[in-house]
Amino acid sequence: MGRLQCSNRKDWSVDFIALPKAEIHIHLEGCFEPDDIAALAAEAGEELPRPPGELYDVSSLSNFLAFLDWTCGLVRTRDQLARAAYAFAKRQSGSGVRYSDVIVNPTHWEHWKKDIAGMLDGLHAGFSEAEEDGYQPSMLCISLLRQQTAEEGVELADLLVELKHPRVVALSIDGNETAAGRTGPRFAEAYRRAAKGGLRRTAHAGESSGPDGVRDAIELLQTERIDHGVRAIEDDEVISMLIDNDIALGVTPSSNLTLGLYEDFAAHPFENLRKAGVTVSVNTDDPAPLRLSLEQEYANMAGANGWDAETVRELARNSVRASFADDNLKADILKDIDAW
Repeated sequence: MGRLQCSNRKDWSVDFIALPKAEIHIHLEGCFEPDDIAALAAEAGEELPRPPGELYDVSSLSNFLAFLDWTCGLVRTRDQLARAAYAFAKRQSGSGVRYSDVIVNPTHWEHWKKDIAGMLDGLHAGFSEAEEDGYQPSMLCISLLRQQTAEEGVELADLLVELKHPRVVALSIDGNETAAGRTGPRFAEAYRRAAKGGLRRTAHAGESSGPDGVRDAIELLQTERIDHGVRAIEDDEVISMLIDNDIALGVTPSSNLTLGLYEDFAAHPFENLRKAGVTVSVNTDDPAPLRLSLEQEYANMAGANGWDAETVRELARNSVRASFADDNLKADILKDIDAW
């Protein structure tokens, strides 16, 4: 895994684990391996709904999100939160990731959604221990669920601004775009307050919502980055908006294919977006249920599109520049990418 012969003008062998990179679109909720879930279920005294090898149901987004709710509901202690954070950082470092913006949506975590401050402290403890042990640093993008109300959005934004937790870097939105309908107008005030309070802003858009979702994220939410965003390819004006506003896309090709947006990697619009001048990066979204690693996704896309070494290097640079890491860390990783 992680090594690929890319066919282009010069044959070359790529170790994508060794490639310095960031990951900017990945959900902590989607990083529980079956063994992790089985252990949590045993600690909670609950039966697994299916055998460990069949736990994840990615046949539909609604089924998948419902299972995430059940899984995260098993996390009931501060130590379990810390263990999940530590395991995440270790997993990312194993893929050669040097920094991650990790998305966490409190609505999935039944025992913590009314104690977000306690949840943040538990995760912070695990991430901090991981960093002390030499694993990659992570920052949190705390996410609204699309089905929440405008008032709930403002409440979360205000709480995050008030807490000023050192591990929290951004406000996010995720969830089922089809089920929730248009949400840009609903959460515009929450995003305004987040920006005023010094939080960075990202949002899921342009997956099932089409290019109009991307437009809303830019115009109404004033996002600095968009998760997915691939449906922007359907509207030249939205493409121009992304370029003119220097808004990067955190693209997750395998996830898009799994949910039926595109037939295969060759049909995925990633390459057309890149060639159009949009800043795009390679990400995994929910790697555990997809049985995916970031180095595999680089290999998948490089093989499908015939990328040369400089293209891969530039995409890794995109991931770092679009991240919410501090400037010194960005400079260090970019220097190592140049040397790769």
